[in-house]
Amino acid sequence: MNIPFYKKIVLLLCLPLLFPVINACEPLATGFDDVEDAVMYSKSEKVAPPLPDSTIKVMTWNIRFGIGRQPWFGDACGNNTVFKKEEVIPGLDAVVARINQIKPDILFLQECDVKSNRTAYIDELQYILDRTYFNYAAYVSEWKSEFIPSDGLGRMDMGLVILSPWPITDAKRINLATRGDQAGIVNYFYLHSCIVTGTIKIPGFKEIPLLNIHASAFATDDTKKKHFEEFKAEMDKLNAAGEYFIAGGDLNELPPASDSTDFCYEDMCPGESFHQPGDDPMHKDGSNYTPETEWLRPIYDAYKCSFPLNEYQHNQPAYFTHTTRPDHTWDRTLDYLFTNHRWRAGSAKTHQEFFDESDHAAVSAEFVLIRE
Repeated sequence: MNIPFYKKIVLLLCLPLLFPVINACEPLATGFDDVEDAVMYSKSEKVAPPLPDSTIKVMTWNIRFGIGRQPWFGDACGNNTVFKKEEVIPGLDAVVARINQIKPDILFLQECDVKSNRTAYIDELQYILDRTYFNYAAYVSEWKSEFIPSDGLGRMDMGLVILSPWPITDAKRINLATRGDQAGIVNYFYLHSCIVTGTIKIPGFKEIPLLNIHASAFATDDTKKKHFEEFKAEMDKLNAAGEYFIAGGDLNELPPASDSTDFCYEDMCPGESFHQPGDDPMHKDGSNYTPETEWLRPIYDAYKCSFPLNEYQHNQPAYFTHTTRPDHTWDRTLDYLFTNHRWRAGSAKTHQEFFDESDHAAVSAEFVLIRE
């Protein structure tokens, strides 16, 4: 999920200082074009890439900026804002260990910090790249500011990643719709949801376009629906061109026909009240999916999810990938993989054993390669 700090971000004492900076030549927060080049990473000493014969394993994982299940002020009712290096490194090492255990060929990450104040200015992407078997990565920012005035956050650069042992070409950042339920000054410092795209070429097989998304979690209007429409539009373009793609990420949305759709009580922090007479808001932002139950159906109808909808509906807890409570089991599904081609039958896995490493479980599946 994203970070619901926006109700606290505008401090009256800060505003007189912020407006001159915002209007200066050097902006405090980063604005984004509709399409931009991704930032490319590579390992100095390359590892020989695998030689697959029929399938590759793809995994998507929101890594919660490498802090595991430690309490943080923006989610899970935590109080901490920034973490020391010795608090971040164990979480990153745990992420690396899981990646090296599962060994996906292609990895989509969400919520990866790059030299952010809250994670001790560690370049988490380079840290992961150097300690795994991947050779290349494409990174795009979704939350970037030289200084965020709320709660001592300071410098922020958090984004999405594609990791691959093969070169990644034509990597882009595609901007998604801006939230329409925020004041301008709040939106200025808030994160801006996006997609990172790229293409890989495995010798002997057709090129594979890749799309990794992190959709809005806390929008109270139809912004998230727009994100799904934009995501599907990118897939539709590739499909119309005859390209076989892999798409996925943290959609912050439940599958259609989910049994439970309102998690206000589960996500409620001490001192909060929802669903009671006089409560305003009536629902906790990002916890009530009831009005959104059909928003993902167009993607399900058009493309193949790694876990088909009928399988999910038959045994929903087996596919849960998220919980806001550090001491509670997974309680909802937010993370997905899609393609317009084929997943190897029976290969999809929800890695619910990844409990201490993040507030999201990873999802993996084997994509069937297409020979040239």
